Amino acid sequence: MTRVLVTGAGGFIGSHLTERCVQLGYDVRAFVRYNSENRWGWLEHSPHKHDVDVVSGDIRDFDSVKSAMAGRDIVFHLAALIGIPYSYHSPLAYIRTNIEGTYNILQAARELDVGNILITSTSETYGSAQYVPIDEAHPAVGQSPYSATKIAADQLALSFHRSFDLPVRIVRPFNTYGPRQSARAIIPTLIAQMLNNQRKIKAGNLAPTRDLTYVQDTVEGFIAISQSPALVGTATNIGMNEEISIGDLARLIAEIIGVAVEIDVEKGRLRPDKSEVMRLRCNNEKITRSTSWQPHYALRSGLEATIAWMSEHVSGYKSGNYNV
Repeated sequence: MTRVLVTGAGGFIGSHLTERCVQLGYDVRAFVRYNSENRWGWLEHSPHKHDVDVVSGDIRDFDSVKSAMAGRDIVFHLAALIGIPYSYHSPLAYIRTNIEGTYNILQAARELDVGNILITSTSETYGSAQYVPIDEAHPAVGQSPYSATKIAADQLALSFHRSFDLPVRIVRPFNTYGPRQSARAIIPTLIAQMLNNQRKIKAGNLAPTRDLTYVQDTVEGFIAISQSPALVGTATNIGMNEEISIGDLARLIAEIIGVAVEIDVEKGRLRPDKSEVMRLRCNNEKITRSTSWQPHYALRSGLEATIAWMSEHVSGYKSGNYNV
């Protein structure tokens, strides 16, 4: 039986990936951040939680990371700080979590001789597109402290592959959405406001475009990349090769929900001008060529599934507050 560890397993993508690994028959260990209430994040209410060995720790702590990794065949490393606005307030927290946390994974894998390590990157490492669609050869541009730490983590992982022959794969999802996503992200922010009968919707910059992938397709991308020997020592995009502006996205969500809204650009939600990533569109030729991965959700069907889930969970979202 394949033995896997998922870090960040209580989070948005991590919880879906953990459940998928259980469905595939893997022996799954989930690494969640230690807290005094022993809460497991989104795994708390998962129908698969009794099939998972949940371990609490801190990704910044080498000892707890190494202990959790012992005896694992595959490590999916998703634990990270990911909110871009908060990275303006606390860059050091991102350095310690995203860079040092990744070092702990790499060094522990090296000492334990783990045979398959997947490091989660982000399309934000590319900055605003210099050409589209963006392939893996696109230059890395750190336009926020968050993206800078993810660039550093990626390069650190690749250096361990080149220096120590560590079997590292970099997974680079473009913007993922779906059930369980936090309120800091644009799609749940828009949906929550509309479902709470707000008709003057608050948003940031409406002009940037994003390439949006439904979470189940992203998770299948992780699995496919983990199974492809050709992708060791490289980064691989996961995305749709499509783009939509934030303004058009908001209008599409309103159309699906069936409401008429006015979109109000709120100054406090805007990124600094030079930090805003204006355009993202994924070149997904590498993953489709190297694996059998194909997306199953178009944007509209993915949004419909997300809205249906949020309709049952909207009380957990504080739609009147801006979540940094």
